[in-house]
Amino acid sequence: MQFQRKIFLQDVSRILASDYATDIEHADTRELYNAVSKAVMAEAFAQRDAHPEGKRCGYFSAEFLMGRAIFNNLMNLGILEEAGQALASVGRALGEFEEVEDAALGNGGLGRLAACYLESAATMNIPLDGYGIRYRYGLFRQTFVDGYQHEEGDDWLSWGDPWSVRVERDAVEVKFADITVRAVPYDMPIFGYKNGVANTLRLWSSEPVQAFDFEAFNDMCGDRKAEENFDATKICDVLYPNDNTMAGKMLRLRQQYFMVSASLQDIVRKHKAAGKGLKELDKSYCFQLNDTHPVLAIPELLRLLRLEGMTFEEAFGVCRKIFNFTNHTIMAEALEKWDGLAIADLLPDVYEQIACCQQRLEQEGLDPAKYFIVRDNIVHMANLAIYVSAKVNGVAEIHTNILKTDTFRDWYALYPEKFVNITNGITPRRWLLLNNPALAALIDEKIGTGWHTDLKQISAIKPYIADMVPAFRAIKGENKKKLAAYIKEHEGVDIPANFIFDVQVKRLHEYKRQMLNALSILYFYYGIKDGTIKDFPPTAFIFGAKAAPGYYMAKAIIKFINEVAKLVNSDEEVAPYMRVVFVQNYNVSYAEKIVCAADVSEQISMAGMEASGTSNMKFMLNGTVTLGTLDGANVEICEEAGAENNYIFGATVDEVATIKRYYWPAEIIEQTPALKRALETLTDGTFSDETGSLAKLYESLTAGHAPDRYLVLLDFIDYVRVKEELLRDYGSEEFWKKCLINMSAAGKFSSDRSVKDYAELIWNL
Repeated sequence: MQFQRKIFLQDVSRILASDYATDIEHADTRELYNAVSKAVMAEAFAQRDAHPEGKRCGYFSAEFLMGRAIFNNLMNLGILEEAGQALASVGRALGEFEEVEDAALGNGGLGRLAACYLESAATMNIPLDGYGIRYRYGLFRQTFVDGYQHEEGDDWLSWGDPWSVRVERDAVEVKFADITVRAVPYDMPIFGYKNGVANTLRLWSSEPVQAFDFEAFNDMCGDRKAEENFDATKICDVLYPNDNTMAGKMLRLRQQYFMVSASLQDIVRKHKAAGKGLKELDKSYCFQLNDTHPVLAIPELLRLLRLEGMTFEEAFGVCRKIFNFTNHTIMAEALEKWDGLAIADLLPDVYEQIACCQQRLEQEGLDPAKYFIVRDNIVHMANLAIYVSAKVNGVAEIHTNILKTDTFRDWYALYPEKFVNITNGITPRRWLLLNNPALAALIDEKIGTGWHTDLKQISAIKPYIADMVPAFRAIKGENKKKLAAYIKEHEGVDIPANFIFDVQVKRLHEYKRQMLNALSILYFYYGIKDGTIKDFPPTAFIFGAKAAPGYYMAKAIIKFINEVAKLVNSDEEVAPYMRVVFVQNYNVSYAEKIVCAADVSEQISMAGMEASGTSNMKFMLNGTVTLGTLDGANVEICEEAGAENNYIFGATVDEVATIKRYYWPAEIIEQTPALKRALETLTDGTFSDETGSLAKLYESLTAGHAPDRYLVLLDFIDYVRVKEELLRDYGSEEFWKKCLINMSAAGKFSSDRSVKDYAELIWNL
């Protein structure tokens, strides 16, 4: 994008005057942000290149964790520096936009992966468009009250949405058994990196078909109309409503159908308007289903095609060419299932197509104990996706192998040609160029800028690693100072920048084992107190995570970590050696500050549970060693960078399977007094536990028919041993070389590579 300072400032001034009756000098941050964004949007759309006619892929996802758009967009448009200089010339600064809220329309890796893929596809000039929901409130805004997670509405739209355009002409109606709603799309451009390409993220908003009923108002029946309007708009109120109740489950079902029905109606209508036959739909489109949330797209497209006069077999043939399915989990409870009666009541025509798929499967004469879509009136969404899709992919080599040999073993035996692996990736633009500009400049100085769009080229820094250590250490030190200041301001915890920054930030789930980390902190704390641990390297343990509102055990772990933090941080005797902080409302913008400042990346899930992980890649790219198990993409990180340059511990996938047949944690607890002491703080009154949640945590680890499900206690001794080794290695020349070797080996983990793999192996673009 060509940038002309005078025209840019004139456009910003004009928008401020027309929209807010103010000028650049007097505009507040929110007004200036919207004016700058709108000015850039208008110019970018005027200059963008259109994709040539051809096949496009629609990426269907319940989550798109885009984060703050303005800095990334200005960078990809090639005007970040120029826009900053222009604002500085009139007494304003780009840095003011650090206050802008994230678009937190996602809950973790799945949603952030979708965002990275959209940006990479535009950068690689791959025609990929996202389809999802424009939630009025993001996941939730997290605060802590007495150590417990407290959820508040995440009103991200209060800042405006200047990067989206409402496309009224493409609105469609989505019909449920009890209500019809209007779906209105908002299009967000996804700019490629300095190439003039813009793909689209289309997010649908639910609205009443008739917002105001004049007759009902005159008859004083406004309450009835208000209730109908509420039923329509609540579909898009919040990402992942609590599904502990049937009402919550039904709202999730409405959300999923709303998203896919609106998207497919729009696509089918445009295909027909172009004069193309629907039997050839696969020549123009393919669809990637990002996990099971959008799998209702399959029966919905069957329904739409049959309405157009196709037989079921004809429509099924189209669907089998056009749909592809990404699985993100091996956990049986996370493989989405729906009550068949619930679908039949809410979406009878859609359930009819699901029943037809089940009937077709039965007619193939396969073993019904192995191959089914509907069984005992439960609809198994992953099975439906595998049966109909052209391709099924896992997201790391170890994950895909587990799908083949365990989770979907029978389906793999039936359709081996369907299963492929595409290891996840991250965009190096946001996760190094944008969030760590000093390090990016150092790399540019050594090897040039080709790595910006071809991350494999970053391996060219290997001959310079020894020379880069002093500059790298200085950059890391400055990033740590900035993060420490930010944490002091926002969390009220003082972390010395010369401490080791040991970081575990990700979604809160028992299998990710934040609990293991917390118990180790208590082990170190009591060891320092009683003198059994001497010369402990000063370390700050930094956590960030949100727990789903209905996930009781995950919220108990947050309470426990906050209690540990209060104990450690208030102890003056231990203060020279340890600090603990659980940052509030962890999001993309917080992550950008953390990944460039971390010294240690904790990736400690029980082996075989993490599909891939992407935070591990972000830390690696910023020159951080991994402390982790051989799980998810950690396996491939060690293959690329060398296990000797990371810190690996714990039972492997094969060992876990064997151990679980006989495992009982009581013996480990009794044989490990330091672990027992840390564990008993859950019940001995060390910490406040008004709700009894800490006692439930203790019970989950020590009692019941299958205690310590995720082998926290089993892996504890090895984890502490390797962690101590890492902390004592810190600061040596060899340690810093390990950091840079990891960075130099990050080429495989670019989302540019991932989307090119999808385009070649799955989408045939």
